[in-house]
Amino acid sequence: MTDRRTLRSAAALAVLVLAATGCSTKADTSSDRVGEDGVKMGPGVTGTTITLGALTDLSGVYASLGKSIVNAQQLWVEQTNKVGGICGRKVEIKVKDHGYDVQKGVAAFAEIEPDSAMLTQVIGSPVVAALKQEIAGKKILTLPLGWSSTLLGQNYIQVVGPTYDIDMINAVDFLTRKAGLAAGDRIGHVYFEGEYGENALAGAEYAAKQHGYGIVGQKIKATDTDLGAQVTALKQAGVKAILVSAGPKQSASLVGLAGAQGLTVPVVGSAPGFAPQLLDSAAAPALEKMFYLVSGYPAPSADTPRMRQLVQDYQAKYPGAPVDSGVVSGWVAAQVAAEALGNACTAKDLTREGIVAAHRSQKALNVLDVPLDFTDAAKPSAYGSFILKPAKSATGGLAVAEAAHEVAATRGYPLPRG
Repeated sequence: MTDRRTLRSAAALAVLVLAATGCSTKADTSSDRVGEDGVKMGPGVTGTTITLGALTDLSGVYASLGKSIVNAQQLWVEQTNKVGGICGRKVEIKVKDHGYDVQKGVAAFAEIEPDSAMLTQVIGSPVVAALKQEIAGKKILTLPLGWSSTLLGQNYIQVVGPTYDIDMINAVDFLTRKAGLAAGDRIGHVYFEGEYGENALAGAEYAAKQHGYGIVGQKIKATDTDLGAQVTALKQAGVKAILVSAGPKQSASLVGLAGAQGLTVPVVGSAPGFAPQLLDSAAAPALEKMFYLVSGYPAPSADTPRMRQLVQDYQAKYPGAPVDSGVVSGWVAAQVAAEALGNACTAKDLTREGIVAAHRSQKALNVLDVPLDFTDAAKPSAYGSFILKPAKSATGGLAVAEAAHEVAATRGYPLPRG
């Protein structure tokens, strides 16, 4: 239920968005400029360049993943330009750091949007949610590196892969088999307040209801790093398994403390909840024993030709840098952008409207062996989730425990709307 304070906060943020972006969402983003090659050109496009934008987190709770995402997309830019660019134009990405802060994200959008053809990443569902009105008004295709289903239904926003709640439905199915759960059992769920955690909780609660399980929720803030109180509460509740939808530090604290207190049950985290650096921490033994990750993308260690090539190229460009899930998600988003821009070029329309239309025509794009369907903005572009397992010896610190699969409940789930 929404209280008056929430409404006042939402109204204030809306005012901030409008102020930061020039007080209008009515700016004409169409263009009658036509290049010498006959291609219509919109914002961010000239006869020689295509400029893209990225709003990332290089200083906040997801800084390590943000750096990997940026690196992966810059690798794509370098490789693309070496073979002539897209539509005969060199590609570049302008990056702004918002530190996982909504207000900073709004300000960064205002700075970067006017000269961007599309946004190849916006980290954080809360940031994207705050920008929905402006993204629609500016008609700029935006690929959030956040997977909340409350971002669905927006023609100019594309969640790439399954949403957090869909992942959680698949995760509960995995826990049912892994922990031998039965009707009446309880599952703990530690989650961030806000779009990300609460969307994941919605999926977990739906799946639990289908099986007759109870969910013991523990809401935390992104600044909470000692989860001792939450572990104690879950142990007292007698949970047989735990879900966590938070950041890497929270996952490590939760699993490490649970192991220390004898709560040795399987723990499944949402995709943003792990970084390979955790395997150098004191929590590493507990993570390798108890923790799993649910993700719409395969692990960097997946033994497939496409993944092996990505890892090889990334390590050559960034020697010593971790090849984590951010590398994979950043690369996937870059490939989605490449497909949209390439198809828009074929249609000779690199306006923002042309790019979106080209993107929405994609029904079966396959990136790193993940099939994606972008034709219906109201539905997730994928419903299958991988189950990954921490392994210090594996590339990126993750191995594939189960290949991508979806359960029937994902299709019957009533997706939340933002």
